[in-house]
Amino acid sequence: MLNNELMLDENILVITPEGPLEVSDFEKLAEEVDPYIEKMGKLSGLMIYAESFPGWDNFAALVSHIKFVKDHHRKIEKVAAVTDSSFLSILPRVAKHFVEAEIKLFAYQDKEAALEWLKSG
Repeated sequence: MLNNELMLDENILVITPEGPLEVSDFEKLAEEVDPYIEKMGKLSGLMIYAESFPGWDNFAALVSHIKFVKDHHRKIEKVAAVTDSSFLSILPRVAKHFVEAEIKLFAYQDKEAALEWLKSG
């Protein structure tokens, strides 16, 4: 399951995975976020807030996740990975080869610092 909060005043999306990610999570996320991105042009920031990475329910969910990133990465300025997960901690090094957004890693307890970074110009 993938929970999300769109912080309209800051133009920031916070996603919080809770349990293995499913295809429907990315479909629902796109339905909720795409109209906003179309209206605003892009998101100032995306926060991935997960103490640990729950993985994917199946291979189709992984493919759906990759497709979501492919379709949205040019529409996000900054990504903050807020986690203690060793899997997610490699995100900045790997994603910089595929994603246009600036990416920064924060410890799970540093959510407020990550939010301030996303808000900064």
